[in-house]
Amino acid sequence: MLAPMRGAAADVLTELEREINAPGAGLDRLRLLPTPFVPEVRLHLAEDAIVYWARMEAAAGHALPAPYWASAWAGGQALARHLLDHPELAAGRRVLDLAAGSGLVAIAAALAGAAEVVANDIDPYAVAAVTLNARANRVAVDVTGDDLLDGTDVEADLVVAGDVFYDRAMADRMLPFLQRAAARGADVLVGDPGRGHLPADRLTVLADYPVPTTEPSVDSSLRRVQVLRPV
Repeated sequence: MLAPMRGAAADVLTELEREINAPGAGLDRLRLLPTPFVPEVRLHLAEDAIVYWARMEAAAGHALPAPYWASAWAGGQALARHLLDHPELAAGRRVLDLAAGSGLVAIAAALAGAAEVVANDIDPYAVAAVTLNARANRVAVDVTGDDLLDGTDVEADLVVAGDVFYDRAMADRMLPFLQRAAARGADVLVGDPGRGHLPADRLTVLADYPVPTTEPSVDSSLRRVQVLRPV
């Protein structure tokens, strides 16, 4: 098990615990809901992530990172569905979920029978959200807020990453890490809804899904999402 959260990370966890336990409802609140494409998993999601973010920044009195962990992103939903429909991919294995956000894919891996699941995200709010979401789904997920992408040691049998090619800087760091993981013998799965920086020529498509989305500022309520692996 990873060390328990301390300091700022523990403070954020306490803050989110207060959020989810506070009475009342509204667009600026978190709700525990079944994930649209993966109803087996419940997540603490924002009714409206933009409105929620504005309230949290106003309360904090300073800028906060965008609450990506408070939405069920399409790439993660497709990956989670794929793992639950093909549990042999995770069963009995060590799984690493990169840029985990809400922890949806990590939780799905645990439900599919993974021997060990580590969710990784550098946002302390995401680290806290994964902790709370794993608790809500009664599964064991270790969480780390370290930046792993420059590392060479990948202690996992399966590496999963949903919606990680959203900008050039992230893509330029993520793809080499995934390729190193694959070269060391890990299976690698990526979930992507056609982000602009997806290196399609370096990945092969395994499946695609029509995924309902709760993402803010998306025109369509359905997105075609591919599950891919490095060539």
